[in-house]
Amino acid sequence: MESVHVVRRSVAFLTAARLLKLSFVLSLSACAATSGSGTAGMRGSAPSPDPRVGLRPGMMDAGEAVWNMRVLSKTPPSEKFVGQTNSDLAFSGNYAIQGSYNGYQVWDISNPSAPKLKTAYVCPASQSDVSVYRNLLFISGEGLGGRIDCGTQGVKDTVSSDRLRGLRIFDISDIANPKNVGNVQTCRGSHTHSVVVDPKDPANVYVYISGSAGVRSPTELAGCSQTPNDPNSALFRIEVIKVPVANPERAAIVSSPRIFGDLVAPPEHGDAAEDIAAEVKRVAAAKARGGFTAVIEGRERVVSSRFIAPLLARIVQARGGTGPATGADSAALRTALPGMLAEVAARQAGPQPGPTQCHDITVYPAIGLAGGACEGYGFLIDIRDPAHPVRMAAVSDSNFSYWHSATFNNDGSKILFSDEWGGGGGAKCRATDKKEWGANAIFTVVGQQMRFQSYYKLPAAQTPQENCVAHNGSLIPIPGRDVMVQSWYQGGISVFEWTDAARPKEIAFFDRGPSDATRIGEGGTWSVYWYNGAIVSSEIARGLDILELAPSAFISQNEIDASKTVKLDYLNVQGQQKFVWPPSFALARAYVDQLARSNGLTGARIAAVRQALSSAETASGTQRGSALSVLATQLDGDAKGGSAAKVQMLAASVRELAAASSRGGGS
Repeated sequence: MESVHVVRRSVAFLTAARLLKLSFVLSLSACAATSGSGTAGMRGSAPSPDPRVGLRPGMMDAGEAVWNMRVLSKTPPSEKFVGQTNSDLAFSGNYAIQGSYNGYQVWDISNPSAPKLKTAYVCPASQSDVSVYRNLLFISGEGLGGRIDCGTQGVKDTVSSDRLRGLRIFDISDIANPKNVGNVQTCRGSHTHSVVVDPKDPANVYVYISGSAGVRSPTELAGCSQTPNDPNSALFRIEVIKVPVANPERAAIVSSPRIFGDLVAPPEHGDAAEDIAAEVKRVAAAKARGGFTAVIEGRERVVSSRFIAPLLARIVQARGGTGPATGADSAALRTALPGMLAEVAARQAGPQPGPTQCHDITVYPAIGLAGGACEGYGFLIDIRDPAHPVRMAAVSDSNFSYWHSATFNNDGSKILFSDEWGGGGGAKCRATDKKEWGANAIFTVVGQQMRFQSYYKLPAAQTPQENCVAHNGSLIPIPGRDVMVQSWYQGGISVFEWTDAARPKEIAFFDRGPSDATRIGEGGTWSVYWYNGAIVSSEIARGLDILELAPSAFISQNEIDASKTVKLDYLNVQGQQKFVWPPSFALARAYVDQLARSNGLTGARIAAVRQALSSAETASGTQRGSALSVLATQLDGDAKGGSAAKVQMLAASVRELAAASSRGGGS
């Protein structure tokens, strides 16, 4: 989610973003209750009409729709976190660690049908993105109110030694009693971060800091500069923190790579027709109450009091006055404002600088690459030297507004970027919204370049009362396929396949009705990730949801069973790990199911292979191994035509199972 408290942001985000840029320059110059059961979808097509459309609104009693999934549990926030905004997730052992603007909660999910609260640690910050590595927990802090001592009173002073903007480090050896063992302050705070585990350097981990907020005063943190042309500017760079695993209190920034060089602001699409109409109404309402409006980028827009207030203060100061601005002060500003904006626009004529930060970086150490979702661009980054990442390629797209997050497929041959159009606070899945806006863009990775293939957007239209846009998700380890689960805020959860990068397709979903019937209220899924068989969602207001896949025409029980053989000790989705499937009959049968689904082998041959696997499974030891070896050899001969690659994967899995069986393993 983009900065601050997105759900509370209005659909005027784009206007605010534009004004933010202008202000920067100015400051320099001056389920209707579709109940749905998880087994209802043994069909080969999505349900029609879509049960997500027309769901009953409500905070904790909204209507729900579910297809090809099962809801295992819905757990409300613990007492101190009610009414707060839940954010991202990380996992360690049997625990799900859920970030929040009020700190973080640790849930024991060993029984996903009944999560138990282990820790509710109050430590307010925005947005408290979380990551883990062994006994260390990392927490992002970006806003001005975060305190070093985790106090709830905030920080009122403009400059304060009490403020924490950067990275907190906790020792969670005793997860019920976390200890803050280190903090690293950064110039722009940490909106998100990514932990890089370098197999060549086990004594350390590296944390990439992404922070898109304003630059703090050098009086508060020495060396911070917001001057674009300053070679030491805090703009146009990320921070790399090196954390000695045995001595996390020594964590420190070791480099500030400038990976944004030579980029200009990319082209943007305009507002949707509904957003333009809504802006017209806001302008009229603002005028009626005496608010400020101005023509910006060719259209009259509301100018936020956040930007007007300091200008009025200057006018008061200039006339030697004190206290609130008078009517004459406001009139003076109304007269001067068009000229001031025109001056700013003139200064911005011509190509503008590109992004100054990434929103999120997904590192994939196993392939030496990272995907950077960097405001106006998607990056491919070389991280083979984790302390000194280097940008390899950059792509832009006028259909994208805000490159938010990135996900590689398991072999690293594809990368998916999400677009958080509207900043996460807007209704961007309306029936009239373009499918290319606020969607995912899928690229193939060829050498050091990315090649666009297609878009994927939640196919169910949402109401104007539901903030909805592409957000956080993760791969599900279905062998031989690229399957992903993803959050769409109040659009719910969508599971889709992108094995064919040009034709992604939804295969499961879960959704609730709007949290509020009259406006965009709190709620929606911030992140949803697969972890050791469970699909865990951080619901912004409603707590923690846990689901699982149900067998369907798109994913068989064997494929689900094979996915559950992948066991992770921990998971940070922004630190992608390569899935490896141990030998198992479920794995072999998963490939057989895929060949049956695609008609990759004849029906008779499929039946024969299934019979051979069943016969082998009843045997044991060497006898089982021999039977499987014979089958693998037969399958080698079946590897022909368009299905050859998948048959080879099946043969390899059977051969590995044979070897494991001969050693007394395999299941």
